[in-house]
Amino acid sequence: MKFSAFIIAAAAGSASAFAPAPIKARTVLSAATLEAPPAEVKEPVEEPADASMEVEQDFPVAENFVKDSERIIPGRYNDKENSIAIPFLPRPTALDGSHAGDFGFDPLGLSEKLDFYAMQESEVRHARLAMLAAVGWPMSELLAPSWMLQHGCAPSVLNGANPLAALSIIGFLGAAGFFELKTSLRQSSSTPMGKIHSKDMGAVWKYGVPGDYNWDPLDLYSSCGDDFKGRKGLRDVELSHGRVAMLGITYFAFWESLTGHPIVENNMLFHPNALFPLLVAGCTAWSQIYEVGPLNEYPIEIKYANEGEMKLKRVQNGIKDTVGQISESAAESKKSLDELDSKFGIYEAPKKFSEAVRSTYKYW
Repeated sequence: MKFSAFIIAAAAGSASAFAPAPIKARTVLSAATLEAPPAEVKEPVEEPADASMEVEQDFPVAENFVKDSERIIPGRYNDKENSIAIPFLPRPTALDGSHAGDFGFDPLGLSEKLDFYAMQESEVRHARLAMLAAVGWPMSELLAPSWMLQHGCAPSVLNGANPLAALSIIGFLGAAGFFELKTSLRQSSSTPMGKIHSKDMGAVWKYGVPGDYNWDPLDLYSSCGDDFKGRKGLRDVELSHGRVAMLGITYFAFWESLTGHPIVENNMLFHPNALFPLLVAGCTAWSQIYEVGPLNEYPIEIKYANEGEMKLKRVQNGIKDTVGQISESAAESKKSLDELDSKFGIYEAPKKFSEAVRSTYKYW
């Protein structure tokens, strides 16, 4: 009996294995509406809030921090392989456009051999003295008494100097040197203007700006803009004028040494004449027709300005027409004179008149 019960249970279990599986309900889209049944929406699980997002935090800021947008960033000329001033020479590494007056002019490579800061200090000093000398030199020759001059020329190394003038020059240069020793050479970072320069140049180096004496009584330093760009622009102007002044007084000294005459003598800037207006007119006319190409491209080209070629042809045609009219007028005048000469012999009249006058006096 037990065995038969076991056989019946086994047969029932094996039969359930062949029973069909239950069919799951399929999602059916209506051909009329093409709408699907609403999907199951899961309820969002709330995550624990971060305590740091609810409370505003203060991050520490370094002392004297300056944003890059408020200071000079080095590497202005890093994309230029050649110098701007001398396009056919490579750009010196130190001259990357960070400093005022930097146009890549260093054919001897001194910026890579010597103390770059000390050389900039030296240039600023010489530039300022040269600007004073460019004004003082001709003014002394115009206004100073003759006993202070050397044959009418300002005292200089090449012209010489009398004892009083020599002592005055030595005293002035000594006082200027003492003043510069006490106020320059990286000792200006503690002054109000020095602190501003330290912020402007903080990304370049720690020395600030060469030639900083913390002296601006008329508050002109912010005239080009009270930011690092305006201050650097004004330093650019100062160095450009100083470099021209250094060339100018060098010319003064050599000219007076070669000629022995003061620079104000027969000078178009001090004695009115037609030369200076003619030079200005010539320069203006030239600039209307030609222009110099970019200085950072080699070779430097001189090319026509806007409508320059048309203006040049117009001038050439005007000159050609004027010359033609003058030639025609001269030919007509010559024809008229020839007709008069054939009738009255006017070409021989002056000679006959001279002979008649001479015949009246026996000693001629």
